[in-house]
Amino acid sequence: MSSPLGSMEPARFLAEYWQRKPCLLRATKLQTDFPLDGNDLAGLACEDLTESRLISGPDTAGLWHLEHGPFKESRFATLGSEQWTLLVQDVEKHYAPLQSLLARFNFLPSWRLDDLMISFAAPGGSVGAHVDQYDVFLLQLEGRRRWDIAEQFDPRPDAAQPIDMLASFQAQDRWILEPGDMLYLPPGVAHHGVALDPCLTASIGFRAPSALDLTLALGESLTERDDEGGRYRDPALQPPVASGEVDAAAQEHFRQLLLSKLNDPELLGDSIGRLLSRFRQAHEPAPPPQLPARPELEHAVNSHQALSLHPWARPNWYRHGADARLYLAGQAHECSPALAEWVCAGLARDARPALNRRDCEVLVELLQQGQLLLAAAC
Repeated sequence: MSSPLGSMEPARFLAEYWQRKPCLLRATKLQTDFPLDGNDLAGLACEDLTESRLISGPDTAGLWHLEHGPFKESRFATLGSEQWTLLVQDVEKHYAPLQSLLARFNFLPSWRLDDLMISFAAPGGSVGAHVDQYDVFLLQLEGRRRWDIAEQFDPRPDAAQPIDMLASFQAQDRWILEPGDMLYLPPGVAHHGVALDPCLTASIGFRAPSALDLTLALGESLTERDDEGGRYRDPALQPPVASGEVDAAAQEHFRQLLLSKLNDPELLGDSIGRLLSRFRQAHEPAPPPQLPARPELEHAVNSHQALSLHPWARPNWYRHGADARLYLAGQAHECSPALAEWVCAGLARDARPALNRRDCEVLVELLQQGQLLLAAAC
């Protein structure tokens, strides 16, 4: 599978640009034969399970307007010819062929991948100057879009607007992207895109959980263990100097209590696995309405019937001794590393590894949970 970076080697990109500075890639050809257009995107935005937004502005008072989908088809006939943008999240989960585009980014860890967002903008359409806290590749599919970016900027938001937008913005660089061009932006770079023509743009985003996300996941893993994680102890307690003060010694005891949990590889691995398998998940996978009985599922697995990941499944795994723990939807499954890697790589039929009995049982469980689908149910 060829790299999406054109003539640039992935190793060079990772060493010089990834999470360091913007990178403009010309003529990647990733837009060739792209299967969706603006009308298709509007159709998706009318569906109940799709997360979509319509942003227009600014108006004569300098205000922007935000609407959330699903939309009625008639809404698009009233939008006018300029200064609006339709954005649809998770498009690859609603239209499976687009997963092949994301697979081109396999030089990055698969668990880092978030989603494919696609936007259609009329001339002048924009979502304002803003800053994201995740990595993103902005691929121009149709038309032209101007991108202004700044690495030093005033971070104060414009509280008067209904969308996240900077109160002031002054560009340090400017590029015009044409079909096939792609701009990589690391976290923390302010950017402002404006459509010069009717244009279609894909945003390939990469997840960046916060310390808060991880802390909450750590607490969830402790809860699942039915384990409070130990208690505060102070065997060398001295008389207090000042009443009510939580002194430096006490704070150190609290810190050590937390560090003991962070230094537990199994607990930390479980917390990370749970978090990444559910992070920013709009929908939970569910079994098909007419799921075959378990003996039929066992036969399908043992006879090597084609399987696929549910579009909303987000697998990841870590090594646990000689075995692996595979995570989907916050649940851990003990299996072989070969099975875990095969599931995370997309379950290609011609790459199926030799599986032991436990691995086959895991596949059946995942089919029962709806995390995996039989070929006939895809």
